[in-house]
Amino acid sequence: MTERTHPDRAVSSPVSNPVSSAVSSAVSGVVSRGREVQGRIYRDGVFGHRPVVPVEPAALEAAAQRRMSPQAWSYVAGSAGQQHTARANLAAFDRHRIVPRMLVDVEQRDTSVELFGRRLPAPLLFAPIGVLEMAHREAERAVAEAARGLGLPMVISTQGSLPMEETAAALGDSPRWYQLYWSKDDDVVDSFVARAEAIGSEAIVVTLDTHVLGWRTRDLDVAYLPFARAEGIAQYTSDPAFRRLVEERAKTPSQEPTPRPTLAAVKALVSMARHYPGDLLGNLRSPLPRAAVETFLDVFSRSSLTWDDLARLRERTSLPIVLKGLQDPRDATLALEHGVDGIVVSNHGGRQVDGAIGSLDALPGIVEEVDGRVPVLFDSGIRSGADVFKALALGADACLVGRPWVYGLALGGAAGARAVMEHVWAELDLTMALAGVSTVDQVSRDLLA
Repeated sequence: MTERTHPDRAVSSPVSNPVSSAVSSAVSGVVSRGREVQGRIYRDGVFGHRPVVPVEPAALEAAAQRRMSPQAWSYVAGSAGQQHTARANLAAFDRHRIVPRMLVDVEQRDTSVELFGRRLPAPLLFAPIGVLEMAHREAERAVAEAARGLGLPMVISTQGSLPMEETAAALGDSPRWYQLYWSKDDDVVDSFVARAEAIGSEAIVVTLDTHVLGWRTRDLDVAYLPFARAEGIAQYTSDPAFRRLVEERAKTPSQEPTPRPTLAAVKALVSMARHYPGDLLGNLRSPLPRAAVETFLDVFSRSSLTWDDLARLRERTSLPIVLKGLQDPRDATLALEHGVDGIVVSNHGGRQVDGAIGSLDALPGIVEEVDGRVPVLFDSGIRSGADVFKALALGADACLVGRPWVYGLALGGAAGARAVMEHVWAELDLTMALAGVSTVDQVSRDLLA
């Protein structure tokens, strides 16, 4: 799924300071993403400046935990059950070891890949992450700025904190895909897809593994579901089909008994009013914000979907359809039989099924089954550029990165999210050089022990 066109041409900006020039010459003489990023960090270090966010993954995570609220940290970092699957994702990478080759000309390297007709500068995408307002007040606006600056695709989440149109405006001409949670209401699904097309999405990514929420113990222990406070449902409250459902619901007052109000309940009602379109004071008096939350919880996702339902989606869009959440080669076979255009091997970062297979362990079997007929992407457990290298070596065409850039977002907004993805990209480039390959399509299974 990859082919070489031109070497990576990211070049450091000229420097006039002699001390800075000396460091630049020492660490960034070769034109490459890795050396450019590495050189910039070391040059800044000469003047006492450290990276905007920690480069070392464990330090990045620890710093983000200190910055985020307990509720936000539980939601972003937590996984299902006893976190067995999350640990399995990381352990799967540790079982594969890179075997570098020597005396290969890797002076010029090309990290670019082609997906669905677009040449991307690196095999990296910003994975769809919901409720980004929990990490940073700028939410998708900040991530869009980061993605635009790097030229990497952003996969816009259905559980966005901003309407997709606002995110698209912030992206400018940068590539974007749309991740679809398949609602129980077909009109809402159709409206989401039409809006995704209208904002210039280049693929529809249907997430299959979250038709019900997994048993997320960390969220349960803090008793915090952001959607119940109208966080992360901006795609819905901005959607005309969903708003019609809300207005119908609001006509019939709830029959549920109203418990004695508490401070937490008042804060939740204010959050609902603040997130619903319109004036805050007016929304506090309106039944619509609460009806919107109740409607969302009713229609969020559908457990009755079958393979035959994909035909309905195909009738409604000409965009590539990518299925996210596959772990079994038998499902890859069915996906191909039903005409999908791509697959994301993923277990939702371990957030859905505790005790499941590590996603990297599932990748080779699906790659073998697909046999190059459609792109196979990968996510779950990536923490570094070396991890990306291993996934590419096992057959992935590109990787979606999630939690790490959310940590960067929490620490530094757009600059933090960009820095994390740039660090992953830089390490991938340097790992390719040190392993003896100059293009992504040369990263193969025989480079792993």
